[in-house]
Amino acid sequence: MTVHELAGNKVPASTRIHVPRLVASFYTEEASGPVSFGTSGHRGSSLSGTFNEAHIASTAQAICDFRGERKIDGPLFMGFDTHALSEPAFRTALEVFAANGLHVVVHAGDGYTPTPVISYLILEHNRGRSAGLADGVVVTPSHNPPRDGGFKYNPTHGGPADVDVTRWIQERANALMKEGKPVRRVPYRRARGGGTTEERDFVTPFVRDLGGVVDMDAVRGAGLRLGVDPMGGASVDFWGAIAEAYGLNLEVVNEQVDPAFGFMTLDSDGEIRMDCSSPYAMAGLIALADRFDLAWGNDPDVDRHGIVDAAGLMNPNHYLSAAVWYLLRHRPSWGDELQVGKTLVSSSMIDRVVEGLGRTVYEVPVGFKWFVQGLLEGRLAFGGEESAGASFLRRDGSVWCTDKDGFCMSFLAAEILARTDRTPSEIYRETLTAQYGEPFYRRSDGPITDAQKSALAALSPEAFGPSRVAGKAVRSVLTRAPGNDAPVGGIKVLLEDGSWFAMRPSGTEPKMKVYIESFGGEDLWERIREEALPAVFGG
Repeated sequence: MTVHELAGNKVPASTRIHVPRLVASFYTEEASGPVSFGTSGHRGSSLSGTFNEAHIASTAQAICDFRGERKIDGPLFMGFDTHALSEPAFRTALEVFAANGLHVVVHAGDGYTPTPVISYLILEHNRGRSAGLADGVVVTPSHNPPRDGGFKYNPTHGGPADVDVTRWIQERANALMKEGKPVRRVPYRRARGGGTTEERDFVTPFVRDLGGVVDMDAVRGAGLRLGVDPMGGASVDFWGAIAEAYGLNLEVVNEQVDPAFGFMTLDSDGEIRMDCSSPYAMAGLIALADRFDLAWGNDPDVDRHGIVDAAGLMNPNHYLSAAVWYLLRHRPSWGDELQVGKTLVSSSMIDRVVEGLGRTVYEVPVGFKWFVQGLLEGRLAFGGEESAGASFLRRDGSVWCTDKDGFCMSFLAAEILARTDRTPSEIYRETLTAQYGEPFYRRSDGPITDAQKSALAALSPEAFGPSRVAGKAVRSVLTRAPGNDAPVGGIKVLLEDGSWFAMRPSGTEPKMKVYIESFGGEDLWERIREEALPAVFGG
């Protein structure tokens, strides 16, 4: 992959978005595309007509209609992040929700709200209830560039909505837009002060209960010097409260909130992207690593994590492996029957660690939604994605959060260091690779044609022809996930030495995602990359 010449450098003033124009376009530009829920809600930009007032008003009305059909009559918890389009979309949606009589609960003082906090609040309200159940909305495009907006719905289970729910909502929203039917709506001031909208402190209960997930006493007792970069996101007001509540030596290295994200360093492709798994986007924090025993960054809605120590930014798959290894050895209240969830394209090191500790892997397609019921019901101890998103149970084995949680995953790294006197990267290098081998993992993205999309959708294991790839025998071919038998939206090919490759179309961009993991070093990885596309598509 070609790296942009300015990757890792501060954002040039000439490339920053024009925030007033972006916001004005939300209200004045006509929608040029449909509402489309990808892997995590509807995303787009007002500048391209793909995230505009019409999209949000129709989607909000569709959520009201969905709640009516499913008889969901409890409060709707709603939050937004720091992207420029998030607050306008929040206000538009609130006008619709109020007109439909929904009891909406928002963070006091228009505070920003991370995704895991909304999931936590839903679960806390619904705990022990069979009626009056809550759901939620988070207005965020996650780590996407500043020009983008995002809008996602979390049903009563607290996690990302499944495809049947998102399909219902997007079809209803698109029908409303296509037919030109007006949605119910009241002016914002009336929506905010009309009795249907309630303000609450979202920080205090979340911070209070975080200690039931991570051993904060151990972190405090070790006297660790911790650093955190909120990357201009919704967590900015949470870290100080956490540090004060638990007596931690924690420094927020960047408290700026700027909808243009002008303080960022450019990602590998020259875009402004708050991707905490990218060493280019995280260059600022990496440069400060020697000031701390451990540091981390989080994307704007705090559903991802990036762990930094003296060795630099930790590979997300390496951290997931070390986190699972530690949790299964240091959570005595977790039963032996609990499984560990991983996506099909996450490292096989996780499989080796889990099996080495006598547990079972639950392997699913890409998307955190596949872990929701398992976490909710206490069948899964942990669920993690290769893209640096994960969550796990409370220390007593009860559910904490059914969405990705950058808070618990970040503080877990501090607990690991406090309890073992080793950073997660040291555990990975010194213990895990010594016991299970050292994989070389990298994703390779490229263009995709409509013909290739169709071919991937129609693939069956029997249709895969080659018996060997890169000189290694093909052990198995998967088009459905072993854990839940759900279609993977592509293909995964496992080779005899444990190496593998997988292909799937992106859920948000017109490109092919090719994941490759080699247990024979970078040379074997390159050979697999050269032969993977011809092996799947011929030629």
